[in-house]
Amino acid sequence: MEIRFPCLGTFFSGTVKDLSEKNLFINSIICFPVGSTLEMIILSKKKVLTVPVKVKRVMNTDGIDKGMGVEVLNLPKEYLEIVIGLDLGCQP
Repeated sequence: MEIRFPCLGTFFSGTVKDLSEKNLFINSIICFPVGSTLEMIILSKKKVLTVPVKVKRVMNTDGIDKGMGVEVLNLPKEYLEIVIGLDLGCQP
């Protein structure tokens, strides 16, 4: 799932690697400091959704950012519908 982060008049992109109801890990070469709150824009097949998140951890290797773990601050109904609607190969 593709996402965008608006910051300083531009958009940074990332790909959701892992997700749960309230948490996501996003592969991105641009990561924000732990504790940062920002708006994440989810680009789904059916709609564009803005979701507030807080950075909980940043993963880097040899000083190069690889991604960040974020927590969803407010769970919009549409977010849950997108997460539930993803085909992750899981059986109910």
